[in-house]
Amino acid sequence: MIMQKNKRYMRLILIIILLLANQLSVVAQKDSSAVLGAVARLEKALLNKDSATMNGLLHKDVSYGHSSGWVQTKKEVVDDMMSGFLIYNKLEDSSINIVMSKDKAIVREKVRAVGSRDGKSFDLSLFITQVWLQSKKGWQLFARQSTKL
Repeated sequence: MIMQKNKRYMRLILIIILLLANQLSVVAQKDSSAVLGAVARLEKALLNKDSATMNGLLHKDVSYGHSSGWVQTKKEVVDDMMSGFLIYNKLEDSSINIVMSKDKAIVREKVRAVGSRDGKSFDLSLFITQVWLQSKKGWQLFARQSTKL
């Protein structure tokens, strides 16, 4: 009799654990889709020279590193985009991976970037790592570094 009660309790506990795990998975998927949306908005803003969107997506202390070793602040990213010093004509993602925690996300992606810097054109295959933070303003890019493939 005691064994049957223990088995029932164990089954109940297992069912509860499985239900909770499923709920956590759904929450993680929703969170990663929000980060994926932020990444897409960032790329679109770079292509369209949308400074308002860029200002909302970039954290005030962002470190925006390029494959050349050049690192920009938030102001420099927006100013160089708006002045035409750095122009993106095409950004094509070939793969993306997002690792989530409560209020942070690490995004790793392979991207083909076509554009120009200071009048000199480029067509690069890049591996980009980004760190995104959840804030009152939504997901914001805190750090970015790219390397040439």
